[in-house]
Amino acid sequence: MSDWQSALDPRGPQATQLGALVWLFTSVAAAIWLAVMLVMVAALWRRRRAVAGERGPAIAVGVATAATVLVILGLTVASYVTTRRTSSDMADALVIQLKGYQWWWAATYAATRPAEAFTTANELHVPVGRPVRIELEAMDVIHSFWVPSLAGKQDLIPGRSNTLTFIAAAPGRYRGQCAEFCGLQHAHMALLVVAETPEEFARWRTAQIADAAPPATPEQRAGRAVFLAKACAACHTVRGTPAAGNLGPDLTHVGSRLYIAAGLLPTTRGSLAAWVADPQTLKPGNNMPLVPLDPGELNALSAWLIGLR
Repeated sequence: MSDWQSALDPRGPQATQLGALVWLFTSVAAAIWLAVMLVMVAALWRRRRAVAGERGPAIAVGVATAATVLVILGLTVASYVTTRRTSSDMADALVIQLKGYQWWWAATYAATRPAEAFTTANELHVPVGRPVRIELEAMDVIHSFWVPSLAGKQDLIPGRSNTLTFIAAAPGRYRGQCAEFCGLQHAHMALLVVAETPEEFARWRTAQIADAAPPATPEQRAGRAVFLAKACAACHTVRGTPAAGNLGPDLTHVGSRLYIAAGLLPTTRGSLAAWVADPQTLKPGNNMPLVPLDPGELNALSAWLIGLR
């Protein structure tokens, strides 16, 4: 399945309205450029004094000024109307609290019953056809949420809460990106939105609410022991274990995610081992420290992590 990522390939009503606005701006700009080129060609072709005297240039300037004002006013109104339409509140919206860090995303699915709320990282699942309201918050510097095929950009600013709403019209995987330069690894701060049928979403949500599955093999049990004995448990949460750190992503179901490290690597046992072994080489500047592990500990830990589905 492809990961959609294009503002010119909208897959929802909000993105469709923004796409129409992009084409409107492009068409108007192209028409203006064409008009200017035609006037310039005509002026070069004539190469003689205008017989209209001094009034001719004055009239031309006046007409051009009036046309400029009307074009700018029209585009401003179109932009304002589109923004209002795409940012309006919707009934029965799925609420996701999304926090931006250097350089990853923490997503908490709100629920009326606290036991049904849960947190995941770098990957959102949403039901097709249902409004989704993203409540945005930056935890360090300014970030920007942008999933081009579903919605427009919205900044995450420290100390300020912003919201954005969208509807995914069709199942698929939609790649998003931080669209505001936020530091060394800005380009490696991706986010994936997986739109699925309501039934598939309900099954995914039920699985995410559950605690981590117990280790199924002796190697996984050894990996869990390594995780709890090392510094990992001080930074990460794995529900169903004593690990309750909140400095890094929640790893309760990390094995079920399509990517790790905010889109940097596909989720495999090998990539998990490589990330744990040397995170600074793969993503320089990130906040994960190097935890010394011998080969046996690393193999056991990666076996346990990939089993957290």
